[in-house]
Amino acid sequence: MNKFDIFIDVQDKHWEKSIPSVEVLVDDVKSAVLDVVQNDVWFLSEPKNFSINLALSNDKTVHRLNKEFRHQDRPTNVLSFANIDDEDFENELEMQEDVCLGDVIVAYETMVRESEELGVSFKDHFCHLWVHGMLHVLGFDHMIESERIEMEEKEIAILKKLAIENPYQE
Repeated sequence: MNKFDIFIDVQDKHWEKSIPSVEVLVDDVKSAVLDVVQNDVWFLSEPKNFSINLALSNDKTVHRLNKEFRHQDRPTNVLSFANIDDEDFENELEMQEDVCLGDVIVAYETMVRESEELGVSFKDHFCHLWVHGMLHVLGFDHMIESERIEMEEKEIAILKKLAIENPYQE
């Protein structure tokens, strides 16, 4: 398998208290995602060194980014910026040995609130959002119904590998 790094930027100190071994957890999720989608993502068969940037941030930063890039004047739980959406992605893939697939930014306060509202652990909710963000960066989306169904099925399968319940159950 290709080299696949996750570069973690802890931008808010609350993350370190909530998930002390975040590097291990992030790597476990990455491995589960790649196990499930390896054959479904066309570029993963390329002999490249892939990476994703993960920012563990806060509502203030995510609010600003969401307003600037998504035109939504509010924080959200996770933002993903996938380089696969760039016009030059295929060119970069062909020319570069090291390929950054994009950025995932997670908002701490929104995650805390949602995990409490959903009655799930902070750790499990984080894993779900990290899975969701990774899938976006790998080219999955949920803008149309068939894509939404496929992406949710992938999320459920990945979370099952991590012993996390289906977040879409009623």
